[in-house]
Amino acid sequence: MGAKLVQAKLIKKEQLLSDIFKFSVKSEELVSESKPGQFLEIRITNEVVPFLRRPISIHNIDKENNVVEFIFQVKGKGTKLLSQKEEGENIDILGPLGSGIFEIKNYKNIAIIGGGIGIFPLYELVKSAPKDVTTNTYLGFRNKELVTLEEEFKKVSSNFILTTDDGSYGKSGFAINYLRDDIEKKNIDAIYACGPLPMLRAVKQLAEEKNIPCRISLEERMACGVGVCLGCAVKTASSPKDAPQYIHVCKAGPVFDAKLVEI
Repeated sequence: MGAKLVQAKLIKKEQLLSDIFKFSVKSEELVSESKPGQFLEIRITNEVVPFLRRPISIHNIDKENNVVEFIFQVKGKGTKLLSQKEEGENIDILGPLGSGIFEIKNYKNIAIIGGGIGIFPLYELVKSAPKDVTTNTYLGFRNKELVTLEEEFKKVSSNFILTTDDGSYGKSGFAINYLRDDIEKKNIDAIYACGPLPMLRAVKQLAEEKNIPCRISLEERMACGVGVCLGCAVKTASSPKDAPQYIHVCKAGPVFDAKLVEI
């Protein structure tokens, strides 16, 4: 059980937007251990010095074909080099990592809300929900040009709402406004979220206001992925101001009960 170091073959490479790529890698070891909300540490190059591994969330687990998919945005030299890998190449992966995962438990009407590139790790959660659970998915983007995976989420969601901040596509405004309107109407009994920090703060506040369980996936700089480098520490909500306490996103998370962390 636990993370393994594997050489996974890149069997499919898709360019979703100009700077966003989806990689499908074949690995029975990764598939057998992976759960919704976990992440992978990807080695970019075999050179010793230039790059640390890059943490990338698991997007989809295809157990039938022993395939794991992850999606990433090109943001710097490392992810640029990763995007240049070709089908047939092996990718050095440490994973799956993270003990904090998305769990549905006994909920029946859940809300899944994501923003921008934060939507990617939510797909496996929606897809793998038990058949008797109603999945209400809310995805928000800045504008029409940044919309991704609309059809994929629509197919696996019981109810689906897509918004753009500027109203250029889907519904106008922020996704959380539509979630707020639906909480009583749809008897939402749990919220799951991943996205930019301002959105997560608003979701956390809404969940506390309505007294609804909420789990959020946090993104931090996770260079090692196993809690050694201390680069991904976040403050716990129960910390005294004069003696703050921290937990590590890579090891305790990346998914947390929203009440437990200060964001």
